[in-house]
Amino acid sequence: MSPFVIFVILILLAIAGLIFANIRVVPQSKAVVIERLGTYRSTWQTGLHVKIPFVDRMAKTVSLKEQVVDFKPQPVITKDNVTMQIDTVVFFQITDPKLYCYGVESPISAIENLSATTLRNIIGELELDSTLTSRDTINAKIRVILDEATDPWGIKVNRVELKNIIPPREIQDAMEKQMKAERERREAILRAEGEKQSRILVAEGHKESKILEAEAEKQSAILRAEAVKEAKIREAEGEAQAIEAVQKASAEAIKLLNEANANEAVLKLKALEAFEKAADGQATKIIIPSEIQGIAGLAEGVIQATK
Repeated sequence: MSPFVIFVILILLAIAGLIFANIRVVPQSKAVVIERLGTYRSTWQTGLHVKIPFVDRMAKTVSLKEQVVDFKPQPVITKDNVTMQIDTVVFFQITDPKLYCYGVESPISAIENLSATTLRNIIGELELDSTLTSRDTINAKIRVILDEATDPWGIKVNRVELKNIIPPREIQDAMEKQMKAERERREAILRAEGEKQSRILVAEGHKESKILEAEAEKQSAILRAEAVKEAKIREAEGEAQAIEAVQKASAEAIKLLNEANANEAVLKLKALEAFEKAADGQATKIIIPSEIQGIAGLAEGVIQATK
């Protein structure tokens, strides 16, 4: 192979390499700032791009994702002259690669300094207690101020968080004692509430027990009364049946006497038999009917006649 052919091949290879070296594929969520002869030319978005060799230059590759920067603690002084250490976390996103590239030197450092200055201004208007209990308010104020200040840099601040608020050691000790006292107070309240509930439950138990005892006594009295009532009813029924049986027997006896055409003497003798049965009882006084007295006299006369 002649030297000329080799030279041509080398030239072609160099041209091909140069062309491939100036072909770029920009990935998703990236942007590339292009300069032509030192002047801003364009911003490449996602896709395939080709730049002119020796004329165009990729000045900066920018990530369009949301980024998080954790700044070191900053000393701040509250309105009541308490020095605290506060570190912040800033969530931001690059919205304009051109402004981000040319707007400010060292954007992250600029955000850190701006965040520290804004934090000092806001905390300086608050007292210690307000600072410890107003994190959301402080976060919102810092975010609004940073977002407005970083607009010319092509940066949007999405969120700012106070990561740690560290007061002086003596303040921490006082806060711990206060928290301990508060916990003990709550514990005492809860214990008192528990004892109160326990007493209420015991009283309710005694009340229920008394109610149940009263109900049982009531049921027992009702059952006793029902038993007495039932006994009296049965006794009355027995007496009624006995009276009915006696009356039936008397009626039968009268019927038989009537059917037998008994004369007055027989009737008086029957009455005397009844009187005899009455005299056998426990009575101490007996009233003798006049008819029975006549029967007695008749009997005596019969006895005298037969002598």
